[in-house]
Amino acid sequence: MDSTYNVKVWKTATYKGARGTTYTVRWTLDGQEKRAPFATRALADAFRSELVSATRRGEAFSLATGRPVSHTSGASATNWYEFAIQFVDAKWLHTSGNNRKNVAKAFMTATIALLRTEPTGFKPIDVRTALREWAFNTKRRNDAPPDVAAILRWVERNTLTMAAWEDPEKVEEVLNALATKLDGKPAAASCIKRHRRIMNVAMEYAVKHKVLRSNPLPKGRGTAPKTSSAVDKRSLINPTQAAALLGWVRRRTRGGRRLHAFLATIYYAGPRPEEAVAMYVRDAVLPDEEDEDQWSELLFHTAQPEVGKQWTDTGEVHEERGLKGRAAGDTRNVPCRPALTRILREHIKTEKLKPGDLLFPGEKGGLLAGSVFRRAWGTARKKVLTADECASPLGRRVYDLRHTCLTTWLNNGVPPAQVAEWAGNSVPVLLATYARCISGQLKDHQKRIEATPDLEERHGEG
Repeated sequence: MDSTYNVKVWKTATYKGARGTTYTVRWTLDGQEKRAPFATRALADAFRSELVSATRRGEAFSLATGRPVSHTSGASATNWYEFAIQFVDAKWLHTSGNNRKNVAKAFMTATIALLRTEPTGFKPIDVRTALREWAFNTKRRNDAPPDVAAILRWVERNTLTMAAWEDPEKVEEVLNALATKLDGKPAAASCIKRHRRIMNVAMEYAVKHKVLRSNPLPKGRGTAPKTSSAVDKRSLINPTQAAALLGWVRRRTRGGRRLHAFLATIYYAGPRPEEAVAMYVRDAVLPDEEDEDQWSELLFHTAQPEVGKQWTDTGEVHEERGLKGRAAGDTRNVPCRPALTRILREHIKTEKLKPGDLLFPGEKGGLLAGSVFRRAWGTARKKVLTADECASPLGRRVYDLRHTCLTTWLNNGVPPAQVAEWAGNSVPVLLATYARCISGQLKDHQKRIEATPDLEERHGEG
């Protein structure tokens, strides 16, 4: 039952504090106390009178909100699980695979927090998997195996209604769950912020479709953890370390030369890994072979992020996307230094690649899998770096090769606007990300400052 007639309304409590007086209306539903604070006695008395009138009319009270049923919105008639599925299906065609996957993770956690009872006939991990991989996946839901379908039917029967979002205590409980990992430790600030953003979009959708009267999520500063996009300087790789790491990858027996060319491209030209994966041979505009010491140019126009075949429309592991932060069909040209030119020319010749082939194909000719180059890079770190360096953030991710490239450009005096253009970032994002890593230009800056004439001191005359 979501409502009760067992209601008792108590006298208004008055609390005089340093910041003023608070008047709190108190009542119980089936013995569970509810409270509503007000700044004035008149408001408190008016609210209390409404509660008393509802009890005299024999009106039921919602257990979720604590208010008379007549006070609640259409939320009481809508099951959270049903609403979540409706939201997922409405947004499916208009969102990327990564976004679909993130929504499923957030909704899984929220649904667990909104269950009336703990699952007894199913393992918690099976319930989480059923929700994340099947319930909130529009493409797969109808094909769920019998054991998963049984779990989802149980979840639908045992999920609270949307009226739970009108209860501040329940909202806080859900937000706490979204901010906590399965082991009870706090989740990363970026993860919490992403979950909050997803739930906020869902709540606005509920308001738009008149399921809720207002967005119940807290607003304003301090409601979400602060996150920083700045690069950790400790993750950057110096030239000696880069040479040793890339050299080890090159000597790797299985696909070493191909992976070396791929990683060297990220180190020298700074593309995102998903952009480098999507390159074709024709996208590397190389000079004639006899001009091996000349610069060349790389063209980036597509990204192929890995999201999992269950989240893409095509059923492929990768999802073809445009360049991040760019209009559809936009491209980006990046200079290719002579050292990279030589590496790419040798790579194309050794692999016998044609202009229409992928520049960095996988072993079977398809797109290069992220697991392959991440595993090779991780092994290189263990083989090349010291134990202390390996335990540190130094080059921990393949993406740190891009961070190193962009930082090198900035430290060598390339204007931020030009670096942003080559990197596919806006100037504000670039500076927010890499400003702390810029170094080695202090003396030059001091000379530029000293170039401004000093003011001559003039003593008072007469």
